[in-house]
Amino acid sequence: MAKQSATLAYPDRFYAAASYLGLDGSAPSSVKQLSSKFSNDTALLLYALHQQATVGPCNTPKPSAWNPAEQSKWKSWQGLGTMPSIEAKRHFVKILEEGDSSWYPNPPNSVPDPAIDVQISSTKAEPSVENGGSFGETMTTATEDGRLMETQDKDVVLENPNTISVYNQWTAPLTSGHPPKARYEHGAAVIQDKMYMYGGNHNGRYLGDLHVLDLKNWTWSRVETKVVTESQETSSPATLTHCAGHSLIPWDNKLLSIGGHAKDPSESILVKVFDLHTCTWSILKTDGKPPISRGGQSVTLVGKKLVIFGGQNVNKSLLNDLHLLDLDTMTWDEIDAVGSPPSPRSDHAAAVHAERYLLIFGGGSHTNCFSDLHVLDLQTMEWSRHAQQGEAPTPRAGHAGVTIGENWFIVGGGDNKSGACETVVLNMSTLAWSVLTTVQGGAPLASEGLSLVVSSYNGEDVIVAFGGYNGRYNNEVNVLKPSHKSSLKSKIMEASPVRDSVSAVNNATTRDIEFEIGVSQESKVREIVMDNVNSGSKVEGKSERIITSLRSEKEELEASLSKEKIQTLQLKEELTETETRSTELYKELHSVRSQLAAEQSRCFKLEVEVAEVRQKLQTMETLEKELELLHRQRAVASEQAAVNMNGKPQSSGGVWGWLAGTPPPKT
Repeated sequence: MAKQSATLAYPDRFYAAASYLGLDGSAPSSVKQLSSKFSNDTALLLYALHQQATVGPCNTPKPSAWNPAEQSKWKSWQGLGTMPSIEAKRHFVKILEEGDSSWYPNPPNSVPDPAIDVQISSTKAEPSVENGGSFGETMTTATEDGRLMETQDKDVVLENPNTISVYNQWTAPLTSGHPPKARYEHGAAVIQDKMYMYGGNHNGRYLGDLHVLDLKNWTWSRVETKVVTESQETSSPATLTHCAGHSLIPWDNKLLSIGGHAKDPSESILVKVFDLHTCTWSILKTDGKPPISRGGQSVTLVGKKLVIFGGQNVNKSLLNDLHLLDLDTMTWDEIDAVGSPPSPRSDHAAAVHAERYLLIFGGGSHTNCFSDLHVLDLQTMEWSRHAQQGEAPTPRAGHAGVTIGENWFIVGGGDNKSGACETVVLNMSTLAWSVLTTVQGGAPLASEGLSLVVSSYNGEDVIVAFGGYNGRYNNEVNVLKPSHKSSLKSKIMEASPVRDSVSAVNNATTRDIEFEIGVSQESKVREIVMDNVNSGSKVEGKSERIITSLRSEKEELEASLSKEKIQTLQLKEELTETETRSTELYKELHSVRSQLAAEQSRCFKLEVEVAEVRQKLQTMETLEKELELLHRQRAVASEQAAVNMNGKPQSSGGVWGWLAGTPPPKT
């Protein structure tokens, strides 16, 4: 025999708890009213949970800073985010019971339930599940007088078998319908909570079937498709070219299949379009020069453009070329980017960050697998490589990746020896790697050629993996609900100088100090948000750990701030010395310029003097010639005078004959 009190089921238990605290509308909702029974932090949290349960997520504007009480209430409510109403009700009752275990079965305006001696029946308990939500477990018991009664245990929570309640762990949901044939190198894409899977490779044969998985009820179904050719005005049954190693992209309620290996490949790459309304395939007409046919390439949707990189052509030659397809004009454009591009490769992964940076990770050649990370700036079209943080993943090819916010999740792949068991995450803002979870070797997730998509389940992002090859072909579905969230500043976009980094550290420290003021209440809000991961954890324990972690981060920030201040002082001293040296050099330069001007003036004077001397020299040469001529005339005159005095004429030659070169006459 056991003694048990009848218990209230949700949501009645929540309303009874709210009534016990005076939050049933009979009195205004006041934190002061709650503070009379609980601490201020617990009172704020209870108020926020009550608002979340009865009103919903906080959509009211932030109160003025002049009203700290209302601002504290607003922060507590805002911190709960989009928590479902039923979860808020459960947490409200849980915190009340932890703070006041005697509240039930004595809520106001209620009569205590009598204790009943009951015998636990062997009847199995059946869970009550509605719309995928979780409720208390209903138990059937028998009283002493033979009557049957049902009670609901608030501590036992049963969920839908396909409910994804654990973060950062892979689970295999129970699927119904006819699943596709096991395969790898297929394509997958999500449109309106449905995952479409097309093509692939099985035992060396290319596939061309199209299947859809409803992500709300996990039901598989095959899509019967038709093909429309250019010469046909209406669709007619036809066989679509089978392919593998292609890319499947959702676009405007359509599916785009780009490239891929085929038995009879075309010369240039083909873009096939599947219309979800008419269930027809067609070939997309494009302009410009399309890339050569290939498979194993990466195709990334950036705005309204497709970015195609790498792959392997029909001659098994590896490629590292870059092409763009504008989906507005349907025009191909080959891009000649600058910098050092990745080496030729196929079966790599690509992602876009901030609608500007294209990231390429891993891939393989004919002999090696890669683990390098390359970044292409789509504005400047320049390749670059940046320093990475954390432990870089092992080399791999055939892996798959999806992005959620600024986090890039990489799953599967292999190095021709074994499959990659780790699910790794790259924060694309900080370029920091981390391992999210690990599976056992040989698991379907440690496969090459698997597909990976992102969808929403119960209002949260989930990652869905399908297929792959790791020694055997797989057609299993695995789901992971990530908890990664971040708002760190992008490391790719800019590298701030010292002064900016000092300002950033100052701001971060200021925000940390402001957060420390209200850390008690906000840490409890965080606890409630993360309580889905471990609902059995205690509020105070988590609060203390979060406070300790925040204090540690604060100390690290303060230490970093001190270092930055020291570096700033050193830079200021160096700047002062540089300015002083610059002033001295300027003075020296001014002095040298003055000396140079004086020398130039002196040189000018010397040039004038040299010109005068040259003129004098020319005058002296003229005078010398005139003097020589006078000497000659004088000699002639002397000779004539001598002739006249002697009365005898000299030979007819004389001086003039000598000058003329006439020889004297013979005697």
